[in-house]
Amino acid sequence: MNRFAKYSWGVLFFNILVILWGAFVRASGSGAGCGSHWPLCNGEVIPRAPRIETIIEFVHRTSSGLAFMLVLVLLIWALRAYPKGNRIRLAASLSFLFIVTEALVGAGLVLFEWVAQDASTGRAVSIVIHLTNTFLLLSCLALTAWLASRASGRSVENRGVRVVLFAIGLFGMIVLGASGALTALGDTLFPSSSLVQGIQRDFSPTAHFLIRLRVFHPTIAIAVGAYLLVLAGIVRVQINQPVTSRIAYLLTLGVLLQLAAGLVNLILLAPVWMQIVHLLLADMVWITLVLLTFSSLGLDYNTPL
Repeated sequence: MNRFAKYSWGVLFFNILVILWGAFVRASGSGAGCGSHWPLCNGEVIPRAPRIETIIEFVHRTSSGLAFMLVLVLLIWALRAYPKGNRIRLAASLSFLFIVTEALVGAGLVLFEWVAQDASTGRAVSIVIHLTNTFLLLSCLALTAWLASRASGRSVENRGVRVVLFAIGLFGMIVLGASGALTALGDTLFPSSSLVQGIQRDFSPTAHFLIRLRVFHPTIAIAVGAYLLVLAGIVRVQINQPVTSRIAYLLTLGVLLQLAAGLVNLILLAPVWMQIVHLLLADMVWITLVLLTFSSLGLDYNTPL
């Protein structure tokens, strides 16, 4: 593995940490820790005598800024190290595009005050956009690292049908992630004292829309999870390639762990630490699915487009 590949994996890992800390900011209600100021924190570069909420939010902004610079370096390095038309160049360029939009979405949340205890429709929509953009960012970073780690490609037959199958899986994961983000927001803003109370509120016609939306997430999770398990099984049977088979096994394991974590999260009434574990597993399943898609379609190599 060359130095660029190692750096790429490091950038991906750091961005995952930033995303998890962002989930902690939301779950702890610290999103308004820097007020409605952006990029400054309460009008200051470095806040003085900060509250704990301010520290949590300021750490997130600082780490997000560092992540932005790391991806910028990744892009410059890719442009210098690889020839025009190379897939790695494209993946790195898209990584930078999506971290720019990630920063803009984050800024919008702060400037429109869609943070802390805000339960508006605007915040719900922004959460879905944020989740989708985060998934796209992670996929491009993962592909940059994966392509840089691969030396050669191979031809793949019957790609057409497989493209459709994986497109359905990827879209399903985005829908699942979006419903999970809305559910996590509802759990944070409207916590339940017991599982029974939570279920009753989910079906109450007078409950807030974020509460009533929670009931859809388990159903979507089971449907998408089952589809991905079948898809991974099909890949293992049809593609006789060791690397692809290992990724398929990882996807199977990830989906099963994610479903189990979702059940535990429900039973424990969504504590902050379990929400973060649940999000980490979702990110891992998404990254694994993206890599399996490219590997199964024979696109996992660093040759020109």
